Amino acid sequence: MKRMRESAPMRLPASVAARAEEVIRLTDGFSAEHLDEEYAALCRKLIGKLGRKRPSPLLRDDLRIWAAAVIHDVGNVNFLFDPTQKPHLSADSISRLTGVPKSTLRAKAKLICDLLGIRPMEPELCRRELLPQNPLAWLIEVDGLIVESRTMPPEIQEEARRRGLIPDLA
Repeated sequence: MKRMRESAPMRLPASVAARAEEVIRLTDGFSAEHLDEEYAALCRKLIGKLGRKRPSPLLRDDLRIWAAAVIHDVGNVNFLFDPTQKPHLSADSISRLTGVPKSTLRAKAKLICDLLGIRPMEPELCRRELLPQNPLAWLIEVDGLIVESRTMPPEIQEEARRRGLIPDLA
C-alpha cells in the first residue's frame, strides 16, 4: 500500500478530531490501495466539512460506514462508477472492499449529500482533470446575474480566481 501525502491540519473541534482522523485514516488507506492521492485529498476535504458541522454527525455511528459513504460521495461527484473513467470502481465494489452493506452505504451517502447540500458535479469535490468540463465550477454572480466566468473579461476572471470563486488551473 502506498503512503498518502500528509495534508494540512484540519481545524476541527476537539470533540470530533480523533474520530475524524480515524475516518481519514480509513479513506486514505482505501484511496492508496484502490484510487489515488487526489481522491484521498477530496475525501479529507469532505470529512473536514462533516467534522465542522454542528453537531458533527461523525460523533455517532460506525466510522467504517462514514469512511465508505465519504468515498462513495466523492466518487459519485467524480463519475467513479462510470467504467470509462480512470480510476473506476462500482458502488458494489466500494461496499465489498469496505465491508459496509450496500443499503447502509447508500443510506449514509445520501445523508451526507442531504446534510451538506452536495449535488452532482460539486465543484469543491471535483477532480482537477474534470474541472474544465464542469459548468458549475465556472458560474459566478456579477451585478446580480449568474454568468459563465470564462466569457467575462480577463480582469473579472482574475478577480474571481483571487477570491476562490473559480478554479485556478494554471
